[in-house]
Amino acid sequence: MIDEILKFNAEFVENKGYEKFQTSKYPDKKIAIVTCMDTRLVELLPAALGIKNGDVKMIKNAGGTITNPFDSTLRSLLVAVYELGVNEIMVIGHTGCGVQGMNADEMLELMRSRGIDDEHISLMRHCGIDLDSWLHGFTDTEDAVNETVDLIRNHPLMARDVRVGGYIMDSVTGKLQPV
Repeated sequence: MIDEILKFNAEFVENKGYEKFQTSKYPDKKIAIVTCMDTRLVELLPAALGIKNGDVKMIKNAGGTITNPFDSTLRSLLVAVYELGVNEIMVIGHTGCGVQGMNADEMLELMRSRGIDDEHISLMRHCGIDLDSWLHGFTDTEDAVNETVDLIRNHPLMARDVRVGGYIMDSVTGKLQPV
């Protein structure tokens, strides 16, 4: 599959397909969106929100949540606010998220089945990584979105004038509900 993607990319560049996507690094709408990496949202979310290339900073991860005040998603938001002019942040969870109900023990078993040995898992734990917490999902999407919104709003380095809101998107219709 990677070879097919690389072939397409070469043709895309050769045919100057990139020209219609050219924009600056600054988001036109001055909004950052934290959302899930779910494949159903790749085209649905921008279409449902009426956003196009150059409008927003889109930060995606598993679950669309922030679990740690020092993770890369929060760092990206701070860069978006202080370096790129963002003044509003939307946290968008969605229905049917795969992270909801994710179990750390099951994830570790999947790792073992793919060749990760217990020595490496033990090493992570020995280094102070709480794998059970780190690999655990959430039980309620609304609670997860609210916790992320609260973490962003109350982060000691986040500007107080930044508006932060939480939402849940229907993964089928694209309907957005505030939480």
